[in-house]
Amino acid sequence: MEYDVVIVGAGPAGLSAAIRLKQLANEAGRELSVCILEKGSEVGAHILSGAVIDPRSLDELLPEWREDSSCLLNRVPVTSNHHWVLTKTKKFNLPHLMMPSFLDNKGTFTGSLANLCRWLAGKAEELGVEIFPGFPAAEVLYHDDGSVKGVATGAMGIARDGHHKGDYQPGMELHARYTFFAEGARGSLTKQLKKQFDLEAECQPQVYGIGIKELWDVDPAKHEPGKVIHTQGWPLDDAWGGGWIYHQDNNQVSIGFVVALSYKNPHLSPFDEMQRYKQHPAIRPLLEGGRRVSYGARAINEGGWQSIPKLAFPGGALIGCSAGFVNVPRIKGTHTAMKSGMLAAEAAFAAIGADRRGDVLADYEPSVRNGWVGEELRKVKNAEPAVAKFGATIGTILAGTDMWLRHLGVNLPIEMKHHPDHETLWRRDIAPKIDYPRPDGVISFDKLSSVFLSNTNHEEDQPVHLQLKDPTIPTRVNLPEYDGPEQRYCPAGVYEYVLEGGAPKLQINAQNCVHCKTCDIKDPCQNINWVTPEGGGGPNYPNM
Repeated sequence: MEYDVVIVGAGPAGLSAAIRLKQLANEAGRELSVCILEKGSEVGAHILSGAVIDPRSLDELLPEWREDSSCLLNRVPVTSNHHWVLTKTKKFNLPHLMMPSFLDNKGTFTGSLANLCRWLAGKAEELGVEIFPGFPAAEVLYHDDGSVKGVATGAMGIARDGHHKGDYQPGMELHARYTFFAEGARGSLTKQLKKQFDLEAECQPQVYGIGIKELWDVDPAKHEPGKVIHTQGWPLDDAWGGGWIYHQDNNQVSIGFVVALSYKNPHLSPFDEMQRYKQHPAIRPLLEGGRRVSYGARAINEGGWQSIPKLAFPGGALIGCSAGFVNVPRIKGTHTAMKSGMLAAEAAFAAIGADRRGDVLADYEPSVRNGWVGEELRKVKNAEPAVAKFGATIGTILAGTDMWLRHLGVNLPIEMKHHPDHETLWRRDIAPKIDYPRPDGVISFDKLSSVFLSNTNHEEDQPVHLQLKDPTIPTRVNLPEYDGPEQRYCPAGVYEYVLEGGAPKLQINAQNCVHCKTCDIKDPCQNINWVTPEGGGGPNYPNM
């Protein structure tokens, strides 16, 4: 199938790129063919975010969105901001005046990013964009000169032992003048492209956090629409991260916890930290009498400005979280992801108008780095590495000082570095054990009941999409040296060690995978390779 532009991923960046391409074509009175491949069973099925959304890019892309009753985002504007520093039993409010104004949530909205993507998909289809949900892009295709030719979708109907079942369907090739990769954090094809074109030669390594989210129906008497709370401190010790509590529409609260994947203790479990977090005396009362209705997890880019790779390469471009535009102190990345997609679209439209194909979109990268996306990310570039290096207390003070100085126009010639997350784990014998309380089934829960709420489903008789490069490493290295950390960093119970013939063996329950990508990032030997499963597999997030 031939297109002018093929986009991999129907997230906010991919959808914004598609819409902008069609807008430009309509303004010019030209035909332009655009398609989007989405690995989820529907648009939004794999989209998970807190979310507090800055509408800056949405205002640029679709200025009429506020008057459109079908767009649910404008139902809950943020009305109040709170920042709590937690100890085990208490909370302390950090005055909002201590923070630079660019961290303010004035003019933002809280709601479901998945639903916003569903709405954007409708707008894209109205403009003539073809969207194919349930078709993951599994392979990058190249021309003989090495430029990107397009992508191929994964075959369907292959059994675990490799034979073709009765419903076998081969993958299809989609060729394009330009291909945009909008896979989100740690995209499987993006990882290959970074190596193929050496896109990270001049940047710091990308670093990540794991965000674990639950959606709760709470007592209406406790609900305050538009109230936004961010927390730091307890329950984390050597690791850093924090939580959020967003009061959204229909008496629902989005509550979640982020753990930076630079943590050192192999006994740490981000999932269990989240369950413990909800038991804090300042948080538990909000949830008591309520009901947990959804659960999910996703890796988050945290590298910021200095981890942005080269964005354009022959025949394609990275957009959105495939490149990593999250503003970590603001805990926002939707607006920057959308803008990157729009800028890539403008560069591609100009190239196609000049009858070019397969070359480097040279105008794209400067437009990101020299525009407001780059300006915003430069102001906060030292925040994440300062906290990662110096810890929550001293690091927060240093990060705040750096951001205030940049806010006041004092740009210090300092750019702190990152270290890959998989290199940070201590050995099991020098790391203290962590005693996590058993879930009470009321406020805290186990992994399997949580995965059930994510509506995760995979065809069981298919090749395992969590591939071990060396099947001996789990029992030869990970278990004896790090106490099998994959059992704990996975928030879905995918990895467990079982006895087989009296010897330990790593069992991979791939059907539980929520596509968070944490294993691909944190495995100390980089032995786990996440690839796309059969089309439509994975979570099906409602309202997340």
